[in-house]
Amino acid sequence: MWLLALILGLPLIEISLYVTVGARLGLWLTLAIVIGTAVFGIWLIRSQGERAQRDLKVALQTRSNPAYALASDVLIVVAGALLVLPGFFTDVCGIVLLLPPVRHAVMRLAERRARAAVTAHLYSAAKAAASGMAQSRPRPDEVIDTTWEELPGDSGKPPSGWTRH
Repeated sequence: MWLLALILGLPLIEISLYVTVGARLGLWLTLAIVIGTAVFGIWLIRSQGERAQRDLKVALQTRSNPAYALASDVLIVVAGALLVLPGFFTDVCGIVLLLPPVRHAVMRLAERRARAAVTAHLYSAAKAAASGMAQSRPRPDEVIDTTWEELPGDSGKPPSGWTRH
């Protein structure tokens, strides 16, 4: 539901901001800001992609956990992508995501949600195993007895492209 609201609401927000900013600053300055943030976003994506590769290489060589550094790099790339998208609202969101405290808060939120999802999955798997559902799958050597029935074809119509074999 929230995704639908975002898809419908984001263009309306961006259009209203274009009109408001364009009325205050003029056409050329408004276009210069949009193009400038897009160029900055492209530069940010390229430089952060290279940095992420270096961080991953260093982490693998030192055998340390690269998750935190890579998550921060990914969020910076997302911020760059938001800057590339034309619009003032996405530009503000991208600039806010470049702030380290905001990135840390987003990473903490993502970590909490991931832990909750893993815990829920493990709980449901343990519950299924305890109730015997895990053993309800047929064994590879088990024979499953079934019956079949041939359905009459529709001889009046030519086969469609979806059902032709």
